[in-house]
Amino acid sequence: MVHSAYDSFELLTNSPSKIESIESYASKILLGCTDGSLLVYAPASEEMRNETYTLERNLKGFARRPVISMLVVESRELLLSLSESIAFHKLSTFQTIAVITKAKGAHAFCWDEQRGLLCFARQKRVCIFRHDGGRGFVEMKDFGVPDVVKSMSWCGVNICLGIRKEYVILNATNGAISEVFTSGRIAPPLVVSLPSGELLLGKENIGVIVDQNGKLRPDGRICWSEAPSEVVIQKPYALALLPRFVEIRSLRAPYPLIQTIVFRNIRHLRQSHNSVIIALENSVHGLFPVPVGAQIVQLTAAGNFEEALSLCKLLPPEDSNLRAAKEGSIHIRYAHYLFDNDSYEESMEHFLASQVDITHVLSLYTSIILPKTTIVHDPDKLDIFGDAMPLSRGSSAMSDDMEPSPELDDNAELESKKMSHNMLMALIKYLQKKRPSIIEKATAEVTEEVVFDAVGNNFASNNSNRFKKINKGRGSAPVSSGAREMASVLDTALLQALLLTGQPSMAENLLRGLNYCDLKICEEMLQEGSYHVALVELYKCNSMHREALELIDKLVKESKSSQSKIVHRFNPEAIIEYLKPLCETDPTLALEYSMLVLESCPTQTIQLFLSGNIPADMVNLYLKQHAPNLQATYLELVLSTNEDAVSGTLQNEMVHIYLSEVLDWHADLSSQHQWDEKVYSPKRKKLLSALESISGYNPETLLKLLPSDALYEERAILFGKMNQHELALSLYVHKLHVPELALSYCDHVYDSTHKPSVKSPSNIYLMLLQIYLNPRRTTVNYEKKISNILSPQSKSLRRVASKSLSRTRSRGSRKIAAIEIAEDTKTSLTSDSGRSDADMDEFIEEGSTSIMLDEALDLLSRRWDRINGAQALKLLPKETKLQNLLPFLGPLVRKSSEMYRNCSIVRSLRQSENLQVKDELYSKRKEVIKISGDNMCSLCNKKIGTSVFAVYPNGKTLVHFVCFRDSQSMKAVAKGSPCKKAF
Repeated sequence: MVHSAYDSFELLTNSPSKIESIESYASKILLGCTDGSLLVYAPASEEMRNETYTLERNLKGFARRPVISMLVVESRELLLSLSESIAFHKLSTFQTIAVITKAKGAHAFCWDEQRGLLCFARQKRVCIFRHDGGRGFVEMKDFGVPDVVKSMSWCGVNICLGIRKEYVILNATNGAISEVFTSGRIAPPLVVSLPSGELLLGKENIGVIVDQNGKLRPDGRICWSEAPSEVVIQKPYALALLPRFVEIRSLRAPYPLIQTIVFRNIRHLRQSHNSVIIALENSVHGLFPVPVGAQIVQLTAAGNFEEALSLCKLLPPEDSNLRAAKEGSIHIRYAHYLFDNDSYEESMEHFLASQVDITHVLSLYTSIILPKTTIVHDPDKLDIFGDAMPLSRGSSAMSDDMEPSPELDDNAELESKKMSHNMLMALIKYLQKKRPSIIEKATAEVTEEVVFDAVGNNFASNNSNRFKKINKGRGSAPVSSGAREMASVLDTALLQALLLTGQPSMAENLLRGLNYCDLKICEEMLQEGSYHVALVELYKCNSMHREALELIDKLVKESKSSQSKIVHRFNPEAIIEYLKPLCETDPTLALEYSMLVLESCPTQTIQLFLSGNIPADMVNLYLKQHAPNLQATYLELVLSTNEDAVSGTLQNEMVHIYLSEVLDWHADLSSQHQWDEKVYSPKRKKLLSALESISGYNPETLLKLLPSDALYEERAILFGKMNQHELALSLYVHKLHVPELALSYCDHVYDSTHKPSVKSPSNIYLMLLQIYLNPRRTTVNYEKKISNILSPQSKSLRRVASKSLSRTRSRGSRKIAAIEIAEDTKTSLTSDSGRSDADMDEFIEEGSTSIMLDEALDLLSRRWDRINGAQALKLLPKETKLQNLLPFLGPLVRKSSEMYRNCSIVRSLRQSENLQVKDELYSKRKEVIKISGDNMCSLCNKKIGTSVFAVYPNGKTLVHFVCFRDSQSMKAVAKGSPCKKAF
């Protein structure tokens, strides 16, 4: 016997007749005897208790033959009895109210309480009757079965029958039969209905559990000591009537034996309200359940923790706190028992179910170092059994008052144990399951504290004693002694367990997420074990970025000589990856430590600056100080990404960098007498491209830095930025001698100025034509304008700007200096396209000997549609042949003729339209309206008479003029006086 689940008590003895059947009703016991009488016994109290029962009534002649079976139907106040037939009696007086004559010779029956259906078996027939609510029964079905029915029970809408050789399911609707399995050869069939709706079918000494369709449950086998004749179910136990005793087994797999109670000559076993009654030949015994709490104490003391936990679920709902406390204490005891028997994973599952503090579990692991906490444990949560026997440390020993005993004899033995790998793996799983809820509480605590600080600091200062600090670099907020301390203990222990089991990658993942690891303890352990990656993550999660970056830099340097596998995981790219999130949170620190990898990984570092959204001015300043050779590369990438987001200062600085490089290149070639104006190095190409595409620089400043005898194309671009188009074209034509560049320049200026939003200046092509036709005059104007641009006030700036320019000074600069003396000669900086005809003739006469007529004619032929023909003809020399002007005049004349013809057509169309409108007006004025004395005003419904009238455009509606005027005035007021607005 494992424990006492039931106590046996003799309820009555010396029955007047031999007992054949037994049933209970309220506190009364009904005995069906072999002589057909009914004995009614009742206790002194109203409830069935372990006290002697006395005979209350003896109903002789209740039945003609022995009462084989009885059933009480309390909901309908009926008593069903099976003797020679099935009879229904009134429960209060036991008066017979109905007898089913067709049930004569029946040997088994079952009752469906919900639908009021009675099913009985007679020979090889099964009949179904329905109770009509009164005294009558209505026959519903009558089916034939293969053999005589020995046992039967309802299973939903079907009926399970135990016939002589097998079990079958009978469909109560159509009589279809489906086989389940064969019955035993020794014991008769036994069908018992379970509270879950399933069925328990007996096969020899095995009880097989099946569902309502006859399908076997995988773990549904109860093995009895012998084949039972009857089985009673009283949760959580099943009681079987065996020949020599009553066997009690648990209904929880694997259905262990709980208790055996020895009796002799047992006839029947029947369930009562709060007990199980046993009928012998002339006496009745009662099996009364031992209180669940007492059973739990017995099982716990005996070490049967699983059964004790299952019984905890039977405690009354109103004792939920007691139930939770008992379950928690049993889980703790069971966990310690399993832990001492090396079942670590199962032990941790029970620790998890007990809701005990993790510090209680971690106390079993002496090698785990925990941070100091202010958490106070409640010993009442560990055990609540005051009468439990003391257990060893391995089974969570408790004292008589159920408080944990901190000092036990085997403490030294436990602390001296070496933690195995399985122990630590079980601990890891336990901590990982506990972690989400603890981290959630800690996060909620942080959020609450932040809100508290935001609401007001006065209340926080008055209650500052409620908080303490934890050693955590992620912030300086006060930490209470609750959730965050527990989270710190958990994460610190979990990290150590992961490292001790050789799982550094898991430790790194822990540190990468939200964690509350103790900095000091974890740092020491990671340093001792050389877990560099995890140490970097520890510094990172605690916002110790300087320490992390210095460690990475140290490991990068060591990797050049060391062959350690872990060290090689650190390369310069690791620093860049670390700096990426810092670019947004701490750009100054990111720039400071980016200098460590700027030389080794320049491209990646610059990409870091671009992707990190660090202010370009700040990055440019750092590069100017530490890596000036990369300054241009960075500015190029920034401008290519988003030119509008770059300030004019940076654009100007990038152009100065390009110019400085080109000037140095020019000085080197000039010193070797190898300078060629038509040679373009990559640096010079970048400068030209920047001068054309960038608009944020100051062209006047750059112009003063250029040498006077070289870099004419750069000078032309700068003049163009200053709208000095004549100077720019003069350089293309007379210095570079590339008319194509001059023409491209004109096209660019023309396209940029001929837009709806831009006011077009004088024709740029006429300016180029003047330069071709009067080159000497153009050269003089160029030198005069240069002297005005390079004024005396700017000469000092030009000297200081670049030392490299001193080597490039030539006769061009001396010539410009000479020109500066003649500043009294004033020339206009605007274009000369607006000169008078006399001036044009003067230019032609001065430059007729050296004019560039071929280039001028080519310009006219290629851009005839953009040049004013009359002005161009005035600029041409008088001796120009008309044949040479055909490519220019031919399309020009055709276009002019076409425009004249189109204008004539438009004028004719407009005249015709004017005549049509006039004709329509005259026709409208010719309409005649006859007014008689019968005409009525459509507004006032009065006769028109001789009054002034008005006619609507349809020609039919007539109104008084006064009415019309008044109606128009009312409309004007209603619509906001549109007439006044029109005026």
